[in-house]
Amino acid sequence: MNPALTRRTLLQLAGSASLAGAMAGAVRAEGGPVAAPPAGPGFAGGTPLRIGQAALRVRDIERVSAFYRDVLGLSVLARGAAGVTMGTGEGALLMLESRPGASLEPPTQAGLFHTAFLMPARKDLARWLVHVARNRTPLTGFADHSVSEAVYLDDPEGNGIEVYADRPPERWRWDAGSVVMGTQRLDVDDILSLTDTRASDYAGAPDGLRIGHVHLRVGDVAAGDRFYRDLVGLEPTLRREAASFLSSGRYHHHLALNTWNSAGAGMRDGTATGLDWFSLVSAGGERLAEMHQRIVTGGSVATPLSGGFETIDPWGTRVRLLQG
Repeated sequence: MNPALTRRTLLQLAGSASLAGAMAGAVRAEGGPVAAPPAGPGFAGGTPLRIGQAALRVRDIERVSAFYRDVLGLSVLARGAAGVTMGTGEGALLMLESRPGASLEPPTQAGLFHTAFLMPARKDLARWLVHVARNRTPLTGFADHSVSEAVYLDDPEGNGIEVYADRPPERWRWDAGSVVMGTQRLDVDDILSLTDTRASDYAGAPDGLRIGHVHLRVGDVAAGDRFYRDLVGLEPTLRREAASFLSSGRYHHHLALNTWNSAGAGMRDGTATGLDWFSLVSAGGERLAEMHQRIVTGGSVATPLSGGFETIDPWGTRVRLLQG
């Protein structure tokens, strides 16, 4: 398989005849417990707060776990009646909770837009692209976001996924306090030049794979900012009319919120599929205590958990705030 053929295959998997069409898909996509991995290398994991894990409620746990195993290369770390825990040799990243009779959460409701898996290096993204091309995994889009290079797809129950690699932070641009993030044509050929496209050597998720950010559908961006900025303590990095991007430590974003399809959405149905919870891991106990104080003072719940506590955002998504 030569690079041109791989590029063509990737476009076909994204249902597009051109990279411009694939970029349009990316615009639609972007506009017993096992411990999370340690912070590890890279900007996203070295900030005062970082994403730890995410949990999805799924109807067909065998099919969905097989997808994350075969497509992303995650390993099954634990399996029980309640569900499956998946991750790498460094720790758990994704919990799949078995809900056989659940209804599918509509994309117009608040909930998960995508879980974004951050590759430790650009070459790992290249290796993964060859892997999905050779296995003919359907994709939904590609985009160069200036700070990162991203590929989009969905799992079998419609949960959005982004797989991306960051550009070096010194190459990010900031303008009046906002990070410059665009949606441009992804140079697939340049990424693929980093690896042998004739055969896949992506046998499993690389060490260092993390959830870099979580992107949520919300009913109101301003209400989302009030919760995640004012109570949780994330800092805004970019604000658009129908979307907000927030982070810790000047990462481009650990969390994104949008109302592109969900404006006015109310509380989520806790029995439907989709995101159940995600965790933010604090580098220190003092910061965790400050978050707890703000959340309680702000009138939100703070349920104790081992290593921290859990709160609930305005649409019913549970957020675990933990010390790491």
